[in-house]
Amino acid sequence: MSFRIAVVQPMSHKPPDDEKNVADAIQFIEKAADQGAEFVAFPESYPGPWRMPATFDPHEALIEAAQRCGVYVQYGTLEPIDDEKRTAYNLLMLARPGGGAPGKYRRTHPPGPWIYTGGKYWDFNYTAGDEYPVFETPQAQVGLAMCSEVYMPEVSRALSIRGAEIIFLPAGVDKNKLWATWRNLIWSRAIENLAVVITTQNLFHKSQRGLAMVATPEEVIFESTKEGMFLVDVDLGRVRDLRTQKDEPTSSGQNGAKAGVLTQWQRPELYDKFLPREGVES
Repeated sequence: MSFRIAVVQPMSHKPPDDEKNVADAIQFIEKAADQGAEFVAFPESYPGPWRMPATFDPHEALIEAAQRCGVYVQYGTLEPIDDEKRTAYNLLMLARPGGGAPGKYRRTHPPGPWIYTGGKYWDFNYTAGDEYPVFETPQAQVGLAMCSEVYMPEVSRALSIRGAEIIFLPAGVDKNKLWATWRNLIWSRAIENLAVVITTQNLFHKSQRGLAMVATPEEVIFESTKEGMFLVDVDLGRVRDLRTQKDEPTSSGQNGAKAGVLTQWQRPELYDKFLPREGVES
C-alpha cells in the first residue's frame, strides 16, 4: 500500500528573518494535507532558528499544524543547551498527526563543536548527540539523519538495523562542488540499507541548485533542483520484499539491489576487528 510524501524545497528566510519560515511551513503543511500527503519533509534547520541564543521556538506551531492537518511533519530546529555559551543540539523532529511530544533526533556526527560556529547562516556551538531513535508510524518505521551525515554510512546503518524503512536525511544549503557525490550517497544509503531515503534542502536565491530526492534501493523515483513542494507516492512493498529475501547467485536476474545486506551478509563477530577497542581482543 502506498503513501504520499510532500518533499518541500523552499525559498527560505535566512537569519535574522528565519522566524518568517514558521508561517511558510504551516502553509506548506496545509497545502500538502489538502493534496493527500501523509508526511511532509522539510530541510535541515527549517523553519529554524539557526543561531544561538534562539529568538523563537517553532514547536508549538508545527505540532498544532501536524495535528490539525492529520500529517507527520519532519522539520528542523535547535535545542538550546546554554544561552551564554551559545551551545545547542541540532535537531530533526517528527511531529505526529495524533499530537503529543514529537520524535527527536540530535545530530550525532561529526563530533562538536567546530561545525556551525560563525557560519553565514548558522552560528551556534554545536553539541553532538549519541542516540539513533526509530519512530513507528502506521505507514513505516521512520529514521532521521541530517545533512552531511550522508557521508557517514554508520548513521544510516544504525537506523536501518533498528528497523527504519524510510530515512529522512534533509540537508542545509547549496552543495556546490559536493553536489554530485552528495546525490550519489543519498542513493547509496538507500541501496546498502534497503530503505527509502528522502532529502531536500533550503534555497536562498534563484541561482542556487537544490537537491530534493527520493531514492529506493533499486531506483531514484524523484529528484529536482528547483524550488517547490513535490508530491511523491512511496510503496514499501518492494523494500520489505528485499529485506526478507535470501540473496542467491541468480538474484541479479530479478533484483536491482542486493537482498540480505542487513541480515545474511552480516559478520558481527568481526566488528571489533573493524575498529579495535581498548580491552577488546581482536
